[in-house]
Amino acid sequence: MDLILICRDALANSLVGNLVLAMEAKKAGTDVGVIITEEALAAMTGGTFCWPRELKEQVMRYKMADNAAAVGLTTQGGRGDGRQINLRQLITAAKEAGVPMFACPVWTALLGLKGNLPEGIKEVELPEALKMITEAKKVIGSF
Repeated sequence: MDLILICRDALANSLVGNLVLAMEAKKAGTDVGVIITEEALAAMTGGTFCWPRELKEQVMRYKMADNAAAVGLTTQGGRGDGRQINLRQLITAAKEAGVPMFACPVWTALLGLKGNLPEGIKEVELPEALKMITEAKKVIGSF
C-alpha cells in the first residue's frame, strides 16, 4: 500500500480525520488502508466514540454538524438539539468507498474479538500487519 493510516483513539475527531482522508486518498487513486487498533477497535466493535474536550460542547457539535456536508459527512438528529455527525454512517461510507480496514491483531486478541469483527473490518495476523506497515510508502498514526 502507498498509505496506511492508523486509528487508535476512540475519539470521534480521530475517526473523522482518518476515514475522510482515506476516502479522499482512495478517490485520488492512492492505495490506502486503515488499521484500527486499541480504543478505536473497542469503539468500532460496540463501544462509543467520544469527542475531546475542545469539541464536546453542544455548541461546537452543532457547528460541526452544520458544516459536515461541506466535507461529505452526513448527520443524524435533524435540525434539533440532537444533531451531530453520524459516525456509524461514516464507517459505512468508508467501506462502500472501498477503503480497506484492518483490525490490529494484538488488540483483536486482547479485546477477545478474534473471529468476531464487524463486517468490513478484516482480521489479519501479526506477520501480515507488520508487512503492511513496513512495506507501505507512508504510515500515519491517528491523523
